Amino acid sequence: MSTITKRQMTLIESAPTFPSTRFQGSKLKIIDWIWDAIKDLAFDTALDAFGGTGCVGYMLKEKGKEVTYNDILKFNWHIGLALIENDRVRLTEKDVDLLLARHNGIEYPTFVYNTFKDIYFTDEENQWIDTVITNIGLLNGIYKKALAHFALFQACIAKRPFNLFHRKNLYLRFSEVERNFGNKATWDTPSGVHFRKFINEANRAVFSNGRQNRALNLDVFAIEGNFDLVYVDTPYISKRGVGVDYLGFYHFLEGLVNYSTWNEKIDYRTKHRRLKGNGSIWIDKNQIHSAFDRLFMKFRKSILVVSYRSDGVPSIAELMNLLKKYKPKVEELKRKNYKYVLSTNHSEEVLLIGK
Repeated sequence: MSTITKRQMTLIESAPTFPSTRFQGSKLKIIDWIWDAIKDLAFDTALDAFGGTGCVGYMLKEKGKEVTYNDILKFNWHIGLALIENDRVRLTEKDVDLLLARHNGIEYPTFVYNTFKDIYFTDEENQWIDTVITNIGLLNGIYKKALAHFALFQACIAKRPFNLFHRKNLYLRFSEVERNFGNKATWDTPSGVHFRKFINEANRAVFSNGRQNRALNLDVFAIEGNFDLVYVDTPYISKRGVGVDYLGFYHFLEGLVNYSTWNEKIDYRTKHRRLKGNGSIWIDKNQIHSAFDRLFMKFRKSILVVSYRSDGVPSIAELMNLLKKYKPKVEELKRKNYKYVLSTNHSEEVLLIGK
């Protein structure tokens, strides 16, 4: 067995690592399978069109590609800024101390404390969130703010049953019942402890691959430019026609990054204070076919790689037919027995590659 030198060990320990994530729909567990499927394709620039957690864009960055990350949700854009566009900025201990303290001369707002009482978090946790989101504004530079937002998102999600904001269910954290979900020790851990942990994870993820990577916050049809490869991972519509509404699941995080205007965006008719909005074409079974057609036409000059589930709407056959309108060669790859978080169905993960 070869001996690892101290210098090699230092390099191993300091190698960038993608942070842990609790977001639904993340492809982190199958990222190696995705890379295996596309590694022999001829591409140098890539668009992660529905970037979400950023794990695919981050993987492509690790492989030396020039990556453009995009997501229509502003909170996700902050993740893209922190982990993909950012190539050198980290938060210091002094920054973290500043974020977690209450400072003289600042009149801290109480919006979360007042608006979300008994919905998602305890009074103390709500006050903590109001404090941290206000202190993020004291940081200098977009990347430091993005890193702090990332840690705040993760600290909030760690406290949530099912890791979601889809219903008013704070009571689940304190009910004396047998649970098959969640982790009471995690829920009982102070928010500041979670926050420091996720700051450390985000800092470890920062690196440069020597390319001009960027993060966008656009509707996918508004993206300009040419890309060798476009990776597509849209929200999923089940065979029953029900779409995965990421804004509905994570509206609280979207509110955090729009803190000053959050009050205007809330639908106060809902018990859990979700945001107003009519939903996305990507979760509308009546618009999804034409949406994919438009998308494939827009990026017809690029290699198209589509992540999908075998039981979705449109069907795999319908998607392949749409791809074949613009691509002479379409390949289907399946990964069997992949279990999705919070899903009771066993569905195959599918990659469609249009060349």
